[in-house]
Amino acid sequence: MATDPTPHEASPAENPYKDEIVVSWPELHRDARYLSRLLHDIGDWKGIIAITRGGLVPAALVARELDLRLIDTVCVVSYGASTSADAEKVQGDLRWLKRVPGDGDGWLLIDDLVDTGRTAKAVREELPKAHFATLYAKPLGRPIVDTFVKEFKQEKWIYFPWDIDYRFVSPIRTRRGEREI
Repeated sequence: MATDPTPHEASPAENPYKDEIVVSWPELHRDARYLSRLLHDIGDWKGIIAITRGGLVPAALVARELDLRLIDTVCVVSYGASTSADAEKVQGDLRWLKRVPGDGDGWLLIDDLVDTGRTAKAVREELPKAHFATLYAKPLGRPIVDTFVKEFKQEKWIYFPWDIDYRFVSPIRTRRGEREI
């Protein structure tokens, strides 16, 4: 994977991630359809509560597959905006921007990933009876979710399709003398 020629290097104490994984749109779509099959087999649902922002796209895909029209959101901020061109990989304080009423009974709670479990624990406390489903899980957060599709190692940073920009790259042979980035 190409990197910025002058990346922001976080110290190991700040950034616990040692490697990166890029999830493509086709892979994400395939995993969301598989998650939908698992959730369909569990039962009928009143609707979906997406955890913003990461849960919005998976929630839309699951809603389509399960023919659910009632969708709400809980809005929690745990990763701040980075001041550099890099992804913000260090969690800050949790801030609630929007909650939903009730205990989640009969609802699907959808997110893209459970990482350390910090956000997931806070949302689970708010909606203890919701069925919590994510596309991806890491070991620290896995016990908090009810259903997930794939598990990644804790030290992997996951880039989702909405996090990256695809661009044309000339073949190596035509780039003689250019710096590889």
